[in-house]
Amino acid sequence: MSIELKERGRFDPLKVFLKVSAAYILSFFPSRKGDKKIVLVGGNLGEKYEDNAAVFHKYLIENHQDKVTAYWMYDPKKSYAQDKQLANAVALGSFRNYRLFFKADYTFHGHSLMYDIAPAVDKFLFLNRKTTITHVSHGIEGFKKILIQKEDVPLLARTDYFNCASEYEKDLKLNQWEIPENKLIVTGFPRFDRFKTNQPAPQVRKILMMMTWREWLFDLTEEEFVESDYFKNTLGLVSHEGIRKLISDNDLHMRVALHPFMRKFEKHFTGLDHPESGIEFQDFNHSSIEKAIVENDMLLTDITSVSWDFLYLNKPIIFNMFDKEEYMARRGTYLSLDTDLYGYKADSLEEVYLYLKKIVEENITTNEWYPKAPLYIDYFDQNNCERLAKNVMGI
Repeated sequence: MSIELKERGRFDPLKVFLKVSAAYILSFFPSRKGDKKIVLVGGNLGEKYEDNAAVFHKYLIENHQDKVTAYWMYDPKKSYAQDKQLANAVALGSFRNYRLFFKADYTFHGHSLMYDIAPAVDKFLFLNRKTTITHVSHGIEGFKKILIQKEDVPLLARTDYFNCASEYEKDLKLNQWEIPENKLIVTGFPRFDRFKTNQPAPQVRKILMMMTWREWLFDLTEEEFVESDYFKNTLGLVSHEGIRKLISDNDLHMRVALHPFMRKFEKHFTGLDHPESGIEFQDFNHSSIEKAIVENDMLLTDITSVSWDFLYLNKPIIFNMFDKEEYMARRGTYLSLDTDLYGYKADSLEEVYLYLKKIVEENITTNEWYPKAPLYIDYFDQNNCERLAKNVMGI
């Protein structure tokens, strides 16, 4: 998790200190006898109710309200918690947030304890020894090597459990991340509980295009960003005459989803739509990833974690790793971008067009690499939330 993902200085150190100090003192006051276990859940930096953390929170609300009170930590700058009327929603950085953190029996976070559960927690984590902390992860690890910031070190050391989608991922976290084996639990990912596996569309009509984020883009000026391979590749894909004609002639619809972390440069994508040819930009800050996965029949991507969901559903994928050399030099991967992809490997815009043409004209609706899914995913039974709750909380 890059420190650049949050605006510097967002949380005033003095205010945090005062809130934390008061919350810590009050946490010693006993709760009412017979209170349920307190569980804090957060993900996506509190900006969206999506992914593994949100699915797990919803599971606890729907299945274990008699045993636990599950709170969701949200960014107070966002309105979704109120709009969705989320149960037990608590604003990140609030006094209540810190008091609950010191009283919590369990926490589950998807990206970072500091951004998902309690701001600036790295400064006062030593005060909390009672809470069982679990990292529920975001996507299956493989295409992004872990980046450990200075503030992440105590957080990783303090985390009690790291859930894994499979034995493959457990082995990676054991040998590459060097997490002690007793902290690794193979429960499957909660987000996969949303779907039954192997659900291809009868025909490819809707295409989702989504590229992941790159931390080295955050510090670019506006002028530098429009000269980046990231922007030029996106522009090239939506402007490619062959792709536009293929989509228009076959009455297809391609939705281009900007990654939420790319919203800083959102204005540069405005106007790139080609409604007449069925190409439309949409912002994931205002739409549901889950809905996009279900509604779209195939995926065009670089290596976004959404590709695991499309593999799980047995839907076609075209991988377009447009900046492979730079990506490998700056970030690196655990899986090979040459041999381990579970979709068509397109090294150029023209190859993207040719593979898309093949899928459409040959009516390819499934993913021929679907048999590789069990190499990375151990469970297909929609019981991942249940396993996670049982492994960590015994419920």
